Amino acid sequence: MSRPLELHEDRLFPAEPEVRALARELYATVAQLPIISPHGHTDPEWFARNEPFGNASELLLHPDHYVFRMLYSQGIALEDLGIAGSNADPRASWRIYAENYHLFRATPSRTWLDWVFSEAFGLDVRLDAGTADLYFDTITEKLQTPEFRPRALFDRYGIEVLATTEGPLDTLEHHAAIRASDWNGRVITAYRPDAVVDPEFEGFVHNLAQLGELTGEDTMTWPGYLAAHRQRRRFFAEMGATSSDHGHPTAATANLSSAEAQALFDRVKTGTGSSADAELFRAQMLTEMAAMSVDDGLVMQIHPGSLRNHNRQLFERFGRDKGADIPTRTDYVQALQPLLDRFGNEANLSIILFTLDESSYARELAPLAGHYPCLKLGPAWWFHDSPEGMRRFRQMTTETAGFYNTVGFNDDTRAFLSIPARHDVARRIDCGFLAQLVVEHRLEDWEAAELAPELAYGLAKRAYRL
Repeated sequence: MSRPLELHEDRLFPAEPEVRALARELYATVAQLPIISPHGHTDPEWFARNEPFGNASELLLHPDHYVFRMLYSQGIALEDLGIAGSNADPRASWRIYAENYHLFRATPSRTWLDWVFSEAFGLDVRLDAGTADLYFDTITEKLQTPEFRPRALFDRYGIEVLATTEGPLDTLEHHAAIRASDWNGRVITAYRPDAVVDPEFEGFVHNLAQLGELTGEDTMTWPGYLAAHRQRRRFFAEMGATSSDHGHPTAATANLSSAEAQALFDRVKTGTGSSADAELFRAQMLTEMAAMSVDDGLVMQIHPGSLRNHNRQLFERFGRDKGADIPTRTDYVQALQPLLDRFGNEANLSIILFTLDESSYARELAPLAGHYPCLKLGPAWWFHDSPEGMRRFRQMTTETAGFYNTVGFNDDTRAFLSIPARHDVARRIDCGFLAQLVVEHRLEDWEAAELAPELAYGLAKRAYRL
């Protein structure tokens, strides 16, 4: 027997009646604000071509590593889910998903997906083995209608701007097509140079050669290599980029002399450098990217502390981004010192710091952002962009960094339709946090009313220079 799917209007608000009532009032003022999505990993080709999504699995299962990592953890083969180009039947994959949907109870994925099922597709029974085909057919049928094409969904959910993330070797042809179209949706790129700044990135030496071919610079020399970055950053900015993004294993930075940097580059460019050389080169490149941001104004995002591709066998079979990235302990105070010694007092430089190490919130990140003009704190990220993770972020950073040294919310997702769902969760959690402060007489009600739209909209728009 099917169970009803109902989204309670007070979901995620605090349980205390007085706090809940105020949270509800605050949420009503921000629920319909436009969405600023300043960092994410959706595919710009969707918006360039504006073709229908093929089926439920293609839209909601295949791009979402939050989903298939949980299924894989229970022994379900990625091939059976249609991941990484396997030829699995989409309906069969969806049935496996539905039969195991109970695995997501109390996870943020369940919260986001139930929102999508109910609000986007109008489904009113819960997903399980008995409703798998109903879900697959309903969703797939609706996806063939004009109202569910990528641009229509973008407009329907009030997305003001959406940033994708591309590497220096990307031609940005899809962004060019969007800009040349008659659609006024704002989809911009962001510059993520990992493939040519991380000597341990697969194909690094070949990538350097490609960068040289693309730019006409001699990327086998240190000056030519840096010039190639500057050229690509200019091109990305022409395609709308306002930020760069850096996904490094650690937050290490360095401030080498030009001669030292040249010697280090000579070691890593051939693929023969040591692991220590690789770490030092990544560290130096964060400082070089900061220098470029001072010149060109791109906001710099640093996403450190993930041990990528922890499951080596899975990586060798399926490649990156298959749910096998694991958080690590991360130092910021010592790691960022070289960069901050050089640029920490640059008011026109904006660096947004993220972490997967929650122990660093109060000990390191909030004090750093509460002092240096160039630093701000990114929101709870990845494993922590959950209701409890967002609450912990606010509780552990606000007293030291305040609200205005944070940057609102970003969804950081590959799953397009989860964007409005994720923003809805963030708005509810923040309104609940503000309501609690008011009830405890730590904020006035009018201050909470001013802060709610800042956390939902204003801070992100300003921090990312949008």
